[in-house]
Parts: sequence; structure tokens; C-alpha cells
Amino acid sequence: MRRRIPGIESLVAFEAAARHLSFTRAADALSVTQSAVCKQIASLEDYLGVPLFHRIKKRLSLTEAGAIYAKRVSEDLERLERHTVSLMAHRGERNVLELAIIPTFGTRWLIPRLAHFHEANPDIVVNLTTRSDPFVFTETSFDAAIHCGAPVWPGAALTLLFGEEMIPVCSPRLLQEWPSTEPRDLARMPLLHQSNRHDAWRRWFAAAGVVDVDVMGGPHFDLFSMLVEAARAGLGAVLVPRFFALDELASGELVTPFDLALSSGMGYYLVCPEPPSTNPALKIFTEWLLGEAAEYRESLASAARRPSRPLAPDAGNARQATA
Repeated sequence: MRRRIPGIESLVAFEAAARHLSFTRAADALSVTQSAVCKQIASLEDYLGVPLFHRIKKRLSLTEAGAIYAKRVSEDLERLERHTVSLMAHRGERNVLELAIIPTFGTRWLIPRLAHFHEANPDIVVNLTTRSDPFVFTETSFDAAIHCGAPVWPGAALTLLFGEEMIPVCSPRLLQEWPSTEPRDLARMPLLHQSNRHDAWRRWFAAAGVVDVDVMGGPHFDLFSMLVEAARAGLGAVLVPRFFALDELASGELVTPFDLALSSGMGYYLVCPEPPSTNPALKIFTEWLLGEAAEYRESLASAARRPSRPLAPDAGNARQATA
């Protein structure tokens, strides 16, 4: 059965014209003549039976259908180019892994560990692309993904890497300005919030046995990475997943006023499509990743046994270990 797909030259010309809203600039970008671009666009509109552009005097704008089609064509061309470049670069060998990751998880936890993976598997290339929301694997080129939240992802199998525990951190200078001897004292500090976790501070204080303070005010930041930078700048105390601040805590740029950890009830998962991918690089990567996650969980358990115990979500009292 013949596929009903326009010629690739027409789609490339349309994508360029839609991006520049100019046949002349599209021609320059493609190193062809303006006449060639106009012919390709006319051919595409004739094939589709739908006008893609409004042509008013010398101004060019997309029709409603053209705008929708342009977005989809652009995504498809980018995907096709990515597949092509990957195939050319690796000569068709199955040693390339396409992984969708959460931005801050990638920069703060995964990437610092990838050197060990590459040392052990120098022939495997791991490509990382940021994607925060679940997607359908069959509509993408991804072999696997990292997901944060509840273990829900239709058409996929999820393997827990580790749970998420939140700890308060701030700059040493801020702690000197606002001395804290008990969790209640933190409520006097400027408290910063992650936009999607606006209730986290209230839950942490409740878990610490402090329920009669107002902690809902204060600036909101979209990403945990922003919160860490804001804490480094001395803007306030922040509540972040522990691994997001490990480097700053180790260097002394940040401190934790109270090592009372709050389990958010969420987790970080490796997500693989169902049925599983046949890419052998994924199996090797999965075994390595689960090993790294197990070591990290053990390091958290060891740390928890020394200074404190994690607090359950919305627990009624704090459990702070003695020295």
C-alpha cells in the first residue's frame, strides 16, 4: 500500500518557510532559489488540498491548519534527522541508547556517575534528552526514560530506583543571621518554595511536630536547580531532594540546619517500553543503573542510621537522632 506522504523536499521547504514566515529567507536557509521554495509550497498545498499560508501583499502568515501542520512537520523532521545522524554516526550498530530524563535528575545524579559507565562500556553511546512528562514510546525514538512521581506510565514497565526524601538546606551565612536550635526556629527564616511542591514546607514542619506556624509565604521557583542556586545566594532556606544538594553540602556552600528528612511519597523510576526494547545497550545500562541506585540507597540508609531517621509524610512528630 502506497503511503500518503508528500515529498520530503516539499516538507523541508514548508518547514523553513513556516519558521521564517518568508519564502526569501527560507530559500536562503536552504541554499535554493525563492522560486524553488514557492513551487514546493504550491505543490504541497495542491497535494493536501488545504491552504497553508495567507499571502497578503508582501506579508506571509500561516493559516490555522498551516500552523498546526508546521508544528507536527517540524517535530517529525527533527526526529527523522536525529535517526539519520545516529545511524550514520554509529554505522547501524546497536550500541546507542536514547534516554529521556528529568533535567535536574540528569545534571545532579545521573551525569556525575556516567563516567563510570563509559569506562566500563566505552562502545556504548548514551544520548540524553530532557522530557518531564510521560509519552508513548512508539511515537518517539527513546529506548527508556527516567520518571519522577507515582509509578504510573501506560504501556511501560517501571522499576524503582529510589524514593525521594526532602531535607532543608540554606547558606551558612543565613544560618548565622537566623540561629536555629529547634525546627520551629526555621519558620522565622525566609522560606523558598518549589512551584509544584507549594505544600512541602508545611508537611515538613508538621512531620517535625510544628503545626502552629505560617510557612506558606515566600518566593516560588520553577525548578529545584533554581532553589539550590537561590539557597547558595542566601535568599532563604529551601526544601529539596537530598541528592540535589550533595555537592554543595560536601563543599560547605550549603548546610542543613536539621537533618530531618521528609519522604515525599514520590520515587524515581526507570521506565522501559512494553514489550521491552531489543536494544542490547539498554540491558547493559539497566544493570548498571540499578547497581548505582542500590549503592545510593545504601548510602542514604547509612547516613540515616547515624544522624537521623527519615520522617514519614505528614507524621505527627519529629524523630531526630541523638549524637
